[in-house]
Amino acid sequence: MTMQSLAKPAAPARKINWSDHASQFGALGVLIVICIVFAIIEPAFVSPINLFNVLRQVSIFGLLALGMTFVILTGGIDLSIGSLLALSGLVGAAVYKGGTGLLSAGTAGQAQGFGLWPAIGAAVAVGLLGGFLQGTAVTRLKVPPFIVTLGGLTAFRGAALLFSSGQPISTFTDEYKFGGQGMVGPVPVPVIIFLTFAILAFIVLRYTRFGRRVYAVGGNPEAARLSGLNVNGIVLSVYVITGFFAGLSGFLLSSRLNSAEQVAGVGYELTVIAGVVIGGTSLFGGEGGIFGTVIGILLIGVLNNGLTLMNVSPYYQQILVGLIIVFAVYLDQLIKRRR
Repeated sequence: MTMQSLAKPAAPARKINWSDHASQFGALGVLIVICIVFAIIEPAFVSPINLFNVLRQVSIFGLLALGMTFVILTGGIDLSIGSLLALSGLVGAAVYKGGTGLLSAGTAGQAQGFGLWPAIGAAVAVGLLGGFLQGTAVTRLKVPPFIVTLGGLTAFRGAALLFSSGQPISTFTDEYKFGGQGMVGPVPVPVIIFLTFAILAFIVLRYTRFGRRVYAVGGNPEAARLSGLNVNGIVLSVYVITGFFAGLSGFLLSSRLNSAEQVAGVGYELTVIAGVVIGGTSLFGGEGGIFGTVIGILLIGVLNNGLTLMNVSPYYQQILVGLIIVFAVYLDQLIKRRR
C-alpha cells in the first residue's frame, strides 16, 4: 500500500452561496455605490449637514419600517400605517393642546392641555389600539391582511378627519417640538430614536424566542401551529408592534412639522414597504431582518436626496422608486428559485 493511498482525500471546497450573500448584502452594496456616485457628481452630498438631513428625513419612515418588517416576516402586510400615523398625531396633539376646541390656536403653548408625556402616551395608545383591532380582524375573523389594512387605510383617515373636523393642530411649544426638531450634539433627536429602536428590534428578532417564532410563522404557519406555537397570538402581536411605531411616528412627525394634519402620512405605506422589500425581507414571509430594512430605507432616502440635489423632478423620483420595488421582488423570487 503506497503512501498516497494512505493519505486522506482532500475535503471538497465549500461552495459559496452567492444567492444568500446577494439577498443579505446586495442593498448595502448598491447603497455604497450610489453614495460614491452622488459624492462625485455633487460634492455637497457628503457634507455633514446634508448627511444628517438625510438621516432626519428617513427616521420617520425608518420607525414605520421596523414595525412593517415584523408584519411582513409573518407573511402579512399593513397598508394603514400612514392613516394610523395621522390619527395618532392628531390625538396626541389635541391632548397636548387641551382638546378639539383649541385645534387652530394661533399661539404657541400647552394651553389647558395635559402635558408632553400624556400626549405621547395618547398617540402611542391610538396606534396600539389600531394595530390590535386590525390584528384581531386578521386572526379571529380570518380576513386577509391586505383587505383588513386596506380598510384601515380608509377608516383611520376618515377618523382623523372626523376627530379634527378637517382642521390641523399647530403651533406647539419648544418642549413639544424637541422630539422632532431637537438636537443632541450634532445628531437630530429623531435619528437617535430611530437607531435606538432599530437596535432593539434587531436584538428581538435575532436573539429572542419571540423573534424565532416570528420567522417560524412566516416560514410555514401550519408547521408552526403543529409545533405548538400560538400562531394567532404571534400574528396579533406583530400588528400591535406596527401600531406602536405608527403612534410614535405620528407624534414625532407632528413635533417635527409643528403641526398635526389629516393628510400626514399619505403614501407613506408604499415607501415603507419598498424599504423593507429592498432590504431583502421577502413579501412571502420568513426571510429578512432589521439590518436590511435600515439599509433599504437609507437607500430610498439617499436616492431622493441625491436626485433632489441634482435638480431631478420628484415625479421621476417616484417612478424610480416604483421600478426598484418591482426589481427587488423579482430578485427575491429569482433567488428563491435558484435555492
